[in-house]
Amino acid sequence: MEKRPHPLLWHGVFAFLMLLVGLGIYQAVQAVNYTWRWERIPQYIVYQTEQKSFAEFDGTIVADKGALWLQDDQDAKHRQAVAAEGAVVAEGDTVFRGDALDSHKEWTAGPIAMGVWVTVKLSFFSGIVAIILGTLTGLARLSHNPALRNLSVTYIEIIRGTPLLVQIFIVYFFIGTVLNLDRFTAGVAALAVFTGAYVAEIVRAGISSIHKGQMEAGRSLGMTAGQTMRYVILPQAFKRVLPPLAGQFINLIKDSSLVSVISITDLTKAGREVVSSTFSPFEVWFTVALLYLLLTGTLSFLVRRLEVKYAKSN
Repeated sequence: MEKRPHPLLWHGVFAFLMLLVGLGIYQAVQAVNYTWRWERIPQYIVYQTEQKSFAEFDGTIVADKGALWLQDDQDAKHRQAVAAEGAVVAEGDTVFRGDALDSHKEWTAGPIAMGVWVTVKLSFFSGIVAIILGTLTGLARLSHNPALRNLSVTYIEIIRGTPLLVQIFIVYFFIGTVLNLDRFTAGVAALAVFTGAYVAEIVRAGISSIHKGQMEAGRSLGMTAGQTMRYVILPQAFKRVLPPLAGQFINLIKDSSLVSVISITDLTKAGREVVSSTFSPFEVWFTVALLYLLLTGTLSFLVRRLEVKYAKSN
């Protein structure tokens, strides 16, 4: 019986290798002789802003049931509430329209956090469109209709054979001008068309991996070809293509950084803007990289949960 190494030993090897990597990074930092200023970064992710409420009319501050109110001098029933916390006026004060009544601080998303949100929206909408487009193209790729098959092959080869950056420029400056598309829509369209070509090949490979007998079995039960594809073939194919689809959508999140060239303030463009104002490039780009890793890691975790769920259902 073959003796397997103790898992603790291999965990130790892993920890040792990570230690070596850490030491290497530390030595590189020392060689660069760079002054790190991490304290500049948090304010560009989230920060507190002062919010004030202003009087909408002239009046007097009155107290009623433990709360402060601005009462209109012309109409005693016309009142404006004053926040109990942060009030800058007191009972009996005379207030004119536009004067501050209360002040409080609220947490506000910084440019980096807003960039993350734009990246998530871009990736989400592009992914949805890419799944629909890729599935239809993949089915057309397997169609017996020569027109559909040739169209799908042409689309796949053209998109996979040209760089995404060039496609973004074409969609935004040419197609976007003709159809009057805004930057965000053009970015979503370019990313969806690009990703859809790869999804189409993944879907085609997944369907082709299902034994032909499955289609014949469905037809023998009285189902049409479309019903058999929808209820028998596609559910089985989806389980098989889930890992490569996850990899493609992880690439989509990273590829979304290219839309910054058409002035969409995604995470990458927000990072460039913060660098220009803080002059702290290493801190900013390490933060941006960590946030991209957080997004892709979350997607990987969700896909693994789906894989486990489908594995249990078999």
